[in-house]
Amino acid sequence: MLSSSNKKIKIITAPGFADDVIDEMKSDLPSLLKYYVDETVDWEFEHETDPLTGSTENAREILELILENAQEYDNVFLICLTDLPLFHNSNVVVAEAYEKKNIALLSLPALGSTPMVKRIRASIIQLVNEMYRGVTDEDQQKLTDKIEEAAKDGLRIVNGYILVSKKGLERFSPVRRETPQNGEKNIDVRFTIPSKYLGGLRILPGMVRANRPSRMFPSFIKVMVVAFTTGTYALIFPTSWMLASEYETWRMIILSVVSIIAMVTWIIVAHKLWESPRIETNNLKRMLYNITTVCTLVISVTLFYLNLYLLFLIAVFLFIPIGMLESQVSSHVNYSNYFYIAWIITSFATIIGALGTALESEETILSATYGYRQKKRYEQLKEKEKKQQPLK
Repeated sequence: MLSSSNKKIKIITAPGFADDVIDEMKSDLPSLLKYYVDETVDWEFEHETDPLTGSTENAREILELILENAQEYDNVFLICLTDLPLFHNSNVVVAEAYEKKNIALLSLPALGSTPMVKRIRASIIQLVNEMYRGVTDEDQQKLTDKIEEAAKDGLRIVNGYILVSKKGLERFSPVRRETPQNGEKNIDVRFTIPSKYLGGLRILPGMVRANRPSRMFPSFIKVMVVAFTTGTYALIFPTSWMLASEYETWRMIILSVVSIIAMVTWIIVAHKLWESPRIETNNLKRMLYNITTVCTLVISVTLFYLNLYLLFLIAVFLFIPIGMLESQVSSHVNYSNYFYIAWIITSFATIIGALGTALESEETILSATYGYRQKKRYEQLKEKEKKQQPLK
């Protein structure tokens, strides 16, 4: 049992993105809570990964699941971080808190994409204040003033940001703090984005960030090898040199876009990444999942395309003497033509060489989609429940 001068905050995260983000701030949280919440209390910090926080898009279900196990968390402030988008009456939910049980839920996609660590850290501080004091509107303003005053004094701990703010992103999609008046069970305060459209525009970058498109790049190594081999073979023929000298810039751009779209489409079809209608997922969430998958893959494939272009640019400078280029194309060519040759070869190699090749790690690609991650978490949760059941 903790003494009155000691309080414990326990962060429960879904496996994956939320788990990684909390590792970047856990060493700072005790001192931040002491400054912003109660300087007379020594705050202890714990972190646990549990698939239940990422097993459903329904905030109520997550809180109920946590409440079922709440007896083991007596005298502890629980904050659950999920990488799933949450909704209430079609509005995006940023966070919810149940003050009587000291339990709060924070949806990371609703915080946007950057600066993610600062936003999460500040949101945790706000939610602990909500549960610790049962913050009224008057107390809320005092907390806002305190944070802004600290920021002016050079204490850039949370950059003056809290959940309810009128700075940065919040100017365009403000977060509204509300206390349910209709006697909602297990909810004392909720933070939402009132505008459905602005809420959707806000959570999409957050969902793409949660998919971590940069981590998919190693899966493209095998594809890059095949594409580079195919393109290098085509590089020795003057036809590509002539096409590069004749194509206008707009045509080259269209060719790049077509090659990227073709590869994104192939990955979605080949690995069955498109979310089909399911009982557990409504149309709005399914649409968000599919848009997020497409955006994630566009970023990953674009990174692949740029890296492949750099490889071909090096190859062009190494393999094609300027004199040979002049003799085959025109006497007016110069080294700037090398950039166009590498550009057109990259597009052709992406379409012809890469589309028929399997990705190096299918698991990495699949884990970048919400539907697959939830499926895996359902399996982990069921496995955990089986282990907790007493033997007959």
